[in-house]
Amino acid sequence: MSSTETLLTRMATPADAVLIAHQRHRMFEDAGQPDAPAMKDMATNFVEWVHPRLADGRYLGWIIEENGEPIAGAGIWLMDFPPHWMDAQPIRAYLLNFYVNPEHRGRGLAKQLLDATLAETRTRGIQVVSLHASKFGKPIYAKNGFEDTNEMMLRNSFD
Repeated sequence: MSSTETLLTRMATPADAVLIAHQRHRMFEDAGQPDAPAMKDMATNFVEWVHPRLADGRYLGWIIEENGEPIAGAGIWLMDFPPHWMDAQPIRAYLLNFYVNPEHRGRGLAKQLLDATLAETRTRGIQVVSLHASKFGKPIYAKNGFEDTNEMMLRNSFD
């Protein structure tokens, strides 16, 4: 980075909903998901989902900009969750939408975003933080204390 380039990390606003959806779409593409009609539906539906959550604080987003252009982002979904033996609070933090533009990878931006999101969970006293990691993200999460769990998933078919 030259001395004329400026990095800024800022909190996302509802006006960033389309940007966050775009980064989410690119994140899935980079992870090898097909660019199927479902991806387009996901992006459209995601904007409608994230906008009100950005407005009311259930979704917290961080955007890193270089010279005013967004180059990376990440978020936390503060989920209503029943009190549990791991955390008696009725909230759980779910990390999502970690994305760094390909030409800016290898500069520590994902780690910077992870540090910011985890600091926020600690500030809020949230004891359980979860996420779904791509093969690219798994090493950085493991280095920061994340462990594999026994979560299972069923994908219903409505055909």
